[in-house]
Amino acid sequence: MNNPLLYILLALAAGICIPTQAGINAQLSHWTRSPTLAAGVSFAVGTVCLALYVITTRIPLPPVAGLGAAPWWIWSGGALGAFFVASTIFLVPKLGATTMLALVLAGQMLTSLLLDHFGAFAFPVHPISLPRVLGVFMVAAGVVLIQKY
Repeated sequence: MNNPLLYILLALAAGICIPTQAGINAQLSHWTRSPTLAAGVSFAVGTVCLALYVITTRIPLPPVAGLGAAPWWIWSGGALGAFFVASTIFLVPKLGATTMLALVLAGQMLTSLLLDHFGAFAFPVHPISLPRVLGVFMVAAGVVLIQKY
């Protein structure tokens, strides 16, 4: 299926989830008394949800023998996700949702520029250009405005 509107709506829904998840997980950290434990609980619930989805939709599992042939870094996504979730749980009560997310977005934009420029992790190559750099600076300026006001 190649429906651009569906992709836009899915991206917006994912964007809605990020600050909502951070707020929910921050409250969970009050109950568990630990941002790290709250992140672990969040990941456990997410793992159960994904497992149920895989089972329900009957997605075939890959052969175990082929998993060892994957590059070492392919397994780091979960660790990066754990760092992201634990960091947002820690930061959202200190910075607020808007500032925290603006800073996260600025970091995402800077990193995305580099990943696209070099085609890292099989991204299509999109060279760094002045308009793209200006867009990132505009996001950074937005962070300053959000933090200041």
